[in-house]
Amino acid sequence: MDHSFLSALILLLLVLDPLGSLPIFIPIMRAVPKERRIKVALREVGIAFGVLLVFMFLGDSFLRLMHLSERSLEVAGGVILIIIAIRMIFSHAGDSAYGVDTGREPLIFPLAVPLLAGPSAMATVLLLASRQPDRIMEWIGALFTAMLISFLALILADRIRKLLGDSVVSALEKLMGLVLTAIAVEMILAGLKRYFVGGL
Repeated sequence: MDHSFLSALILLLLVLDPLGSLPIFIPIMRAVPKERRIKVALREVGIAFGVLLVFMFLGDSFLRLMHLSERSLEVAGGVILIIIAIRMIFSHAGDSAYGVDTGREPLIFPLAVPLLAGPSAMATVLLLASRQPDRIMEWIGALFTAMLISFLALILADRIRKLLGDSVVSALEKLMGLVLTAIAVEMILAGLKRYFVGGL
């Protein structure tokens, strides 16, 4: 499945899920002094961007080292996205698998990894770069833009929740989960088609 800059950006935003991160971001950052929150968010987003950039550039080498085909990666990435999408659709308010010690500033875990640079995001950037390596600068631009939007969402987390309300944020996350499910199914079908038909 070939992507454009816009479709890659939308896919990355769906995978990064900045709106869905709000319920996790707010309690984690509550213990961080207000004057430090922007710096902490910028640091965590920067770390996540660096991790995903490494996966993007080393994608082909990683596939060759592990003797993996693009078809298997496409199917595996689709399966991971479906799992993430199901969690988005059926999650309940307050659900979280991550946490940090009370009063301690988060560093790398859980905001940078795995909240932003999680397995689904890693698989997505790796797949983009390996599928269309000639457009690597577009993918870097899409990733940078998606990370910038995620940073703004994290900084404005309290305001967004107060403006929209918990129910609207939850509904938007479930809607994004439905869209992500369709994208994941398309990825799986594309990988299976390339496997059985033998297309490039």
